[in-house]
Amino acid sequence: MNFTRWSARLPGTQRRAAARAEHPVTMTDRRSENSVPAARAEHLTDDDPPPVPAVDELPAREVLDRVPALVALVHGPDHRLAYVNDAYTAAFGARPLGEPAADALPELRDLGLMPLLDQAQRSGKPRTLKSRKAPDGRSYTFTCTPVPENHGESAVLVFATDVTDHAEAAERLRASERRQRETAVTLQRSLLPQELEEPDDLRIAATYHPGGTEAAVGGDWYDVITLGGGRTALVIGDVMGRGVRAAAVMGQLRTAVRAYARLDLPPHEILQLLDGLAMEIDANQIATCVYAIHDPNEGRLVYASAGHLPILVRDESGTVQRADEPTGPPLGTGGWMHASGSIPLGPGSTAVLYTDGLVERRNEDLDEGIAALERALAGATGSPQVVCDRLVRSAGVAADHDDDVAVLVLQHPARTGPEGELFHNAALELLGGVEAAPRARAFASGVLTSWRFPAELHDLGVLATSELVANSLQHGIPPMRLRLRRTDRRLIIEVTDGDDHLPRRRRAEPADESGRGIAIVATIASNWGSRRILGGGKAVWCEFVLPKPTD
Repeated sequence: MNFTRWSARLPGTQRRAAARAEHPVTMTDRRSENSVPAARAEHLTDDDPPPVPAVDELPAREVLDRVPALVALVHGPDHRLAYVNDAYTAAFGARPLGEPAADALPELRDLGLMPLLDQAQRSGKPRTLKSRKAPDGRSYTFTCTPVPENHGESAVLVFATDVTDHAEAAERLRASERRQRETAVTLQRSLLPQELEEPDDLRIAATYHPGGTEAAVGGDWYDVITLGGGRTALVIGDVMGRGVRAAAVMGQLRTAVRAYARLDLPPHEILQLLDGLAMEIDANQIATCVYAIHDPNEGRLVYASAGHLPILVRDESGTVQRADEPTGPPLGTGGWMHASGSIPLGPGSTAVLYTDGLVERRNEDLDEGIAALERALAGATGSPQVVCDRLVRSAGVAADHDDDVAVLVLQHPARTGPEGELFHNAALELLGGVEAAPRARAFASGVLTSWRFPAELHDLGVLATSELVANSLQHGIPPMRLRLRRTDRRLIIEVTDGDDHLPRRRRAEPADESGRGIAIVATIASNWGSRRILGGGKAVWCEFVLPKPTD
């Protein structure tokens, strides 16, 4: 057996002593050199220690027996055991020499080292198996090195390094990462809506899938916010980054969106407010977001996007349309004026809002992922939850997915039959001057009677209509319009005009001749509010919750 030979000598004093032993210096020579005192020369000559052998002169077996690593030598095609060192014996006990390794070294067989021995023997190159836990409870890294023997058969030297400390440290690190991931997932899920709000005119479902075990949790979120007056805000976003920090930023943005939504601003103005807030939360964090508003009276989805992926809408015929621009930069970049756009969402339509984890793949272009999602949506029918599940499955999202996925699906159902009788609209253009008020009251009375409302609700609806119309005639400008809408849950009364000034509720003094209309509406209605209309003007509305039908 020919082990690797080392040419290095032992360092320091021993090396010099060995050199002196090979070339002794006489007293005469030393005197001629005039460099070493005679007494010292006599000491070196008389008491010179015996020469120390070089490393390449040490017996190989003696060296291997003393190293702390585990060493075994096998030879031949069936890897018969030729040698194990003392450290190996101490770890696994005495091993019978001459037996095949599969029988003599069962611990190596159980660790899957037999194929590695074959590979090293055939290729003539070392093979390594990193950090495997052996039956003795310790972890080793095994290196199988081919060694040529004198009689021509090849042998394999198995060298096992104890890496237990490193393995335990790595396991502690993995456990810490798992705990951090679990914390982030728990935080993420707690910040997402536990139950989605249920608008009268929409059916909605959502799903969230955190990244797999090897991926940290991101900052994906979604939300559904009923704005009153039959309108609904839909939000989806993605905070860049991963872990608890991204989830915390997501929670702050979601809370801010809900607060800003109560202002009932156009989508692009909501994103402008969020953009400034994102910079204040963390200047190093950015987020993408889509904020959309559905108004059943308009049959459209008005939206604004901050660097987010386009909304997809499937109409009643199965045709899928992708929302066009405008798309601004992500939140947190600052200095950009966002703009609002719209896409049709009539009865029978389905819209999908999603994050990039659903469509982005490392080996594919992003547009290819969106196109695949469009094809999946074109063939996806059923309830929003069924559509949501089908889209996730079609994208191949599994437990080990490498990114977070959030999907929000909304449907504007085409109601027919008895259900359709519970949804009605009626509108009146308010033309002329003060004479428009009695016409509005008469119109409201006739409509509410035809909708078969109870007498008490009929009278309250007529009173609210009168006050809202009077307020618009006094403070607004043409064009003016009255709109009544009923759903299966509420009656909605809305008056629009061309003036941008929003009314506010105030306490009227006894001598005041005005200021009581909005206070009356706020007192008798379940809810009321006002908003500016995209393109100019305002809308003032109130709603009454309908009594639940008795069985």
